[in-house]
Amino acid sequence: MDYSIGEFSKATGLGIHTLRYYEHENLIIPLRNSSNRRRYSEKDIAWIAFIKRLKATGMPIKEIKKYAALRAKGDVTLSERMEMLMQHRQSLDERIRQLQEHEAMLDEKIAFYRQEIECRREGEP
Repeated sequence: MDYSIGEFSKATGLGIHTLRYYEHENLIIPLRNSSNRRRYSEKDIAWIAFIKRLKATGMPIKEIKKYAALRAKGDVTLSERMEMLMQHRQSLDERIRQLQEHEAMLDEKIAFYRQEIECRREGEP
């Protein structure tokens, strides 16, 4: 099945303006029909889902563009793409560790306030 840009926008949850921007940045390269209209495939939907995942996990657009360029070159870049993803995973692991540290500090502060509030309730007549 193929999709027009409007259908593809609905299927991916991305606006038409964003899709055109992604095309301009060579993140996605849709096929064109005989009328020169963009046509998107199921593979394009999977690719956009992956781009969205990379963005959601903090990969900068510059790195996503680099990854997309490698992807466009085909299987000869498999090792390079894997290395990029491994580096991104390390970065993500570090961010998760930092967030867990922040969460622990917040939990300590919340526990402190709970204890203070409980002590004041017990001390009130």
